[in-house]
Amino acid sequence: MREQAERKSRSSRGQRSGRRGAVKDAVTVVVGVMTAGTLALPAASAASSASAEPAAPRTDSVQRGLNALVRSDGPPAALASVKDRDGRARTYTAGVGDLATGAKVPRDGQVRIGSNTKTFTAVVVLQLVAEGKISLDAPVETYLRGLVRGDGIDGRRITVRQLLQQTSGLPDYVKHLGEDIRYYAPRDLLDLALQHKADSAPGTKWAYSNTNYVLAGLIVQKVTGRPVGQEITRRVIDRIGLRHTSFPAPHDMTIREPHPKGYQQGEAGTPPLDATEWDPSWAWAAGQMISTNSDLNRFFAALLSGRLLPKAQLAQMRTTVPAGPPFASGARYGLGLVSTPLSCGGVYWGHGGSMTGYETRGGATEDGRAANIAVTTQPGQATMKRVENVVDTALCR
Repeated sequence: MREQAERKSRSSRGQRSGRRGAVKDAVTVVVGVMTAGTLALPAASAASSASAEPAAPRTDSVQRGLNALVRSDGPPAALASVKDRDGRARTYTAGVGDLATGAKVPRDGQVRIGSNTKTFTAVVVLQLVAEGKISLDAPVETYLRGLVRGDGIDGRRITVRQLLQQTSGLPDYVKHLGEDIRYYAPRDLLDLALQHKADSAPGTKWAYSNTNYVLAGLIVQKVTGRPVGQEITRRVIDRIGLRHTSFPAPHDMTIREPHPKGYQQGEAGTPPLDATEWDPSWAWAAGQMISTNSDLNRFFAALLSGRLLPKAQLAQMRTTVPAGPPFASGARYGLGLVSTPLSCGGVYWGHGGSMTGYETRGGATEDGRAANIAVTTQPGQATMKRVENVVDTALCR
């Protein structure tokens, strides 16, 4: 998700692959309800634990940005990892990792990365294109015969490229999920989408839909004969040594390494609810993964440097069209990869993601800079703009 797991109100639920449900969703997964006294946050700190990277001084511009986010905008914690063009890396934390205990934020802790998962899925599809097993301009029907049919929906008219570029016109199933958090099989998600009318004719309009990446995951499984999570692990995670990144197995609700807890805001005036452990299957190939900021930096840098795709497929991935919400002004969407303008000139390439309890933003530049930031709640659009501004600060300083 930057698209990713979506906002908790029905009106915005479909914007990203990770924003689920209203407050009832969070109540379902609550691990414990904090008392009102736990809401006061201590001063931001550069905590230590999970990473060998040096902590940043408090006067650093990125640290100041995270401090401001926590103090003014309300996320219990903010984490960042930044790498400069010379390869020097720093990690940052602000806030608290657990509102109930006041525990420190683990440096470079694991978080749910929401729709950043889409870039991983797109890489696997494009690797299969390079191997001659998938054609970008083949219809979905070629791989999933008879599966994609509905009101204005026909898999014979939708191409694999249109899935990856969000121009298929398919309705987003996330907009129609119920208030329960449970296990969803991928076909459950697709069937939910197909109950609704197409948003537009294929190829005529860009519109963010998580359904596209559920279908991309199903195509990967059909072509390879293996689960999409296994293919992502084998082809991407293991290949470039992402030691803190995983695609959770079915029914796995845990975050296994040091991590800050994620929170969902309940009714106005009530304390946040612990939404750390819950079933992420409703996001699947569109947003199910777990990672760290430093692993995301490593992933996007490896992708841009050509370590994951041949030149032809990387060029296809970076062929973009104008994107709208939930992305920043001026953003353009490629094949699961987003370019975002920088205030200092040029662009960075990434995606972003949202899941219940977490949001992430960031990416990498052509010259080796990289930055990713995570917060431990799903704040409003104004706050997310400020998170994006901190990413800009990190990459432009």
